[in-house]
Amino acid sequence: MQELVGRQHEILIMADLLSSDEAEMLAITGRRRIGKTFLVERFYEKEICFALTGTQYGSMGEQLENFAQQLGKYANATTPVATPKSWQDAFHQLAEFVEKKKFKQKKVLFFDEIPWLATHKSKFLQSLGYFWNTWASKQNIIVVICGSAASWMIDKVISNKGGLHNRVTRQISLQAFTLAETSEYLQSRKIKLTDYQIAQIYMVSGGVPFYLKQLQAGKSAVQNIDDICFKKDGLLKNEFDNLYPALFEKASNHIAIVRALASKWKGLTRKEVVEISKLPDGGSITKYLIELEYSGFINSYQPFGKSKKDILYRLTDEYSLFYLKFIEAQKTKSWAEISQSQKWKSWSGYAFESLCLKHSERIKQALGISGISSQEASFVFHGNENHQGFQIDLLIDRQDQCINLCEMKFYESQFIITKEYALKLRERIALFKSQTKTKKQVFVTMISTFGLQKNRYSLDIIDQDFDMEILF
Repeated sequence: MQELVGRQHEILIMADLLSSDEAEMLAITGRRRIGKTFLVERFYEKEICFALTGTQYGSMGEQLENFAQQLGKYANATTPVATPKSWQDAFHQLAEFVEKKKFKQKKVLFFDEIPWLATHKSKFLQSLGYFWNTWASKQNIIVVICGSAASWMIDKVISNKGGLHNRVTRQISLQAFTLAETSEYLQSRKIKLTDYQIAQIYMVSGGVPFYLKQLQAGKSAVQNIDDICFKKDGLLKNEFDNLYPALFEKASNHIAIVRALASKWKGLTRKEVVEISKLPDGGSITKYLIELEYSGFINSYQPFGKSKKDILYRLTDEYSLFYLKFIEAQKTKSWAEISQSQKWKSWSGYAFESLCLKHSERIKQALGISGISSQEASFVFHGNENHQGFQIDLLIDRQDQCINLCEMKFYESQFIITKEYALKLRERIALFKSQTKTKKQVFVTMISTFGLQKNRYSLDIIDQDFDMEILF
């Protein structure tokens, strides 16, 4: 049986519910393939006394038939359990089953993919709410509800004032593995790869457990990427077509935003998203952006010294970026060939920057400033008649009157700071200081794959130098 890797924060929440003296309702959201079901089934393996998974496109009658079969399974019934006529009847049967069992320890009722259970006019949510208010909330149980359909879960569970509002006692938004968790997961599957190889795989697939499960031991990053992304039967070759429709209603609008953001690595303002996606400007755009960010596909960054209206949105889902850049456009080539191209080398630099942004807490730990209040931001200089424009993707604005400007480089060996690059860095630092008028101490922090090769330029201009190990 596969062991549970990572998820320490989530495990603490779930363990806390077990020790609680009250009934609990836990809502778990997260994108397709992220491991919601696996987490619940592994951690609550001994406590689950009933579980039901919704069937996509199943009718209310089919869902209720599945309920009856599951109830018969958990009750060890010798004769078939009668199919309930409504969800209210179903929950009444479930309450009777739990009461008859007279469990001494806290038990878990698990409803997976509830957006599929709550079919049109089924009154599933109303019945679940009534079940909770009149019976479950007074029992020694945990009701776990899961759903991949982000827009539905946000509307009906997380934000909506109706539905299950005020009944959910704890929430978990399950995100992709970090680099450290990815490394741990691969080790648990006897896949031995260096940090550099793992970083390459992460920049292609992200830390989505089901994607990582496709990797094979004894193969390099290039071989594995070729297998899962470019071979005819590779999981990620056509995953993009299924990913967003499984999560969002009107997914074509979300895809339009994703494609717009993929066109400009440095990010887009809301106004630019509207212009490039050609979607009508209005509240719906805000809703789509919130849903995409909640699900872990995009991130918003407030430029240093700017207001909220200047927020930049960046597509940070590694798989979506890689698919739109390479898989969709290069379906006939092998990754072994593409990975040697200048196109990949240029793209990997941007992908590594995104990797660092996602693991900024690790960078703070390496800097020894975890205990100092700080904010992350970006900085954009649009240029003028004397200077070219540039963008600093990550700066750490600290309360101890210091700012770290982070430079991030993905190279196959140690990075060498040349005279020309040193001059460019000095110009950027000077422009940053003059444009922001900051009085804080400015440090230049370098994060690269294998660290810096020390020379007079690096010693003169770089204050802190880290290799990619700090991200793991």
